[in-house]
Amino acid sequence: MADTYDLIVLGAGSGGLAASFRAARHGARVAMLDPGALGGTCVNVGCVPKKSLWFAAQIAHAMQLAGPYGFDGGTGVLDWERFRQRRLAYIDGIKQRYEERLAAAGVQWLREAGRFVAPDTIATESGAELRAPRIVIATGARPQSPPLPGFELGLLSDDMFTLRELPRRMAIVGGGYIAVEFAGLLRALGSEVTLHVRERLLRTFDAEMVSCLEEHMRTQGITLATGARIAGARREGDAIVLEDDACGAQGPYDAVLWALGRVPNTGRLDLDAAGVQRDDKGHVLTDAWQNTNVPGIAALGDVTGRLALTPVAVAAARRLADRWFGGMNEAKLDYDDVPSVVFAEPPLAAVGLTEAQARERFGDEAVRVYRSRFTPMQWALAGLHGQSVMKLVCVGVDERIAGVHVLGPGADEMLQGFAVAVKMGACKRDLEATVAIHPSSAEELVLMS
Repeated sequence: MADTYDLIVLGAGSGGLAASFRAARHGARVAMLDPGALGGTCVNVGCVPKKSLWFAAQIAHAMQLAGPYGFDGGTGVLDWERFRQRRLAYIDGIKQRYEERLAAAGVQWLREAGRFVAPDTIATESGAELRAPRIVIATGARPQSPPLPGFELGLLSDDMFTLRELPRRMAIVGGGYIAVEFAGLLRALGSEVTLHVRERLLRTFDAEMVSCLEEHMRTQGITLATGARIAGARREGDAIVLEDDACGAQGPYDAVLWALGRVPNTGRLDLDAAGVQRDDKGHVLTDAWQNTNVPGIAALGDVTGRLALTPVAVAAARRLADRWFGGMNEAKLDYDDVPSVVFAEPPLAAVGLTEAQARERFGDEAVRVYRSRFTPMQWALAGLHGQSVMKLVCVGVDERIAGVHVLGPGADEMLQGFAVAVKMGACKRDLEATVAIHPSSAEELVLMS
């Protein structure tokens, strides 16, 4: 006989945990299934360990400024293994706290995979059956592994956190978040980095801002090999050579990172047994309320292919649980104006529409763009000439702010407040009415004219 619950959650990543905690707070009896580590991609092989490496890279950059500022001594070299152990200890602490919270909330965590045998029934690997009128699919995604010759010679993003030493010559294939972020942090820590890009970097970000970021990357010594058509890899002695159909053999490299996108974890769920529809890439199809085509089954996070960001999964999960178990019948996530940051060097942050999107949606006549370029004080004092770039995309006669784009030191921290303003419908005059904080980079966003 099947064990019964109010809610079954498939996946213990950010979205699955958020759904479980919020539903349990509303009094639901919850079972959560996942054979992997608590926290999923974000905690174990994504946001948290990546940001840890980015912090290390920021310290490396700061040490490069030490001499020009007047400090004596060398810049130092990162003890890779010591840092790796510290990072693992930090992540272990997060997982331990999650486990304690699950126990306190009364959520039953089954450390095994589940698959559908009916729209309201999940079978576990151990042979048990669980039944609930509500089921959430939050199984996330994994790095894509296309059938390229020699693909096994390279690394996926998950593998980067198992490295025991820093590669001296690194090739990165791809042009998205993962490719750009690892290129910057590995270069800062001392690797020679070549980024092989098919078209352009960061296709969802404003083209002008990405072009400015590319300038910074080249200044840092990152090689941008655009127009690449990587067809495979081969071993040549102790090194790896990439086969590029457009440019010929590339390398040699000590390591290769394949950053070619991610695919949803739906293959083992047996979704056909429940009649859940997917797109041609395997993403679970959902409506604006996270509902699938099957009543009582919802999906959220990376498995849906919609804005693959941890805070998006968390926000969608909480609103879904509020609607299902908290009596908040209108609760759903608004996917417009979601802020995001690429932790490059320097970071690129954005909320709202790009200039191209605004012009396409509202027409050229309705769009006005404000820009600011300046050398941040921290760099100028050291004699550096790199520039921060800020951009406001405004629409209509009242110049409502449709997009804010920031490239430069501190962009990741300063954008959150401006994202609130965009979400509330702020206009350019509202920024002009705000007194600037001086001296700061953020003040440029309220002083543009």
